[in-house]
Amino acid sequence: MSYARQMLGTYPGVFEVNADRLAATIDALNDCFEACTADADADLTEQHLAGLVKCMRLCLNCADVCDATLKVISRQAEYDPDVTRPLLEACASACKVCGDECERHAREHAHCRVCFEACRRCELACRELLAAI
Repeated sequence: MSYARQMLGTYPGVFEVNADRLAATIDALNDCFEACTADADADLTEQHLAGLVKCMRLCLNCADVCDATLKVISRQAEYDPDVTRPLLEACASACKVCGDECERHAREHAHCRVCFEACRRCELACRELLAAI
């Protein structure tokens, strides 16, 4: 059981969404944040750095959007869908764009493949949570 699910299990209030779906999204956001941050760093060590500049920028943008979304959806007290919904939409978009770029490099760079997979999982989790709220 993930820490997100464990923490949600201790929450004294009532959730506006399914706790398992929320925990899965929190886990996907955290994983994507980590993968994008690590991929941008790994890109810096590659020999043909110029070809990875766009990938690095998108990874850093995606990591920042995932981080902000993660922080907001982890706070369920005074839940506000008018804040949560646009963040999830932005995150799904950032993950799609970043995932598309990482997929282009995935055959040559294993770190891009890992990031691509994390982005796709996070994009899907954000879209599923959006559908539930």
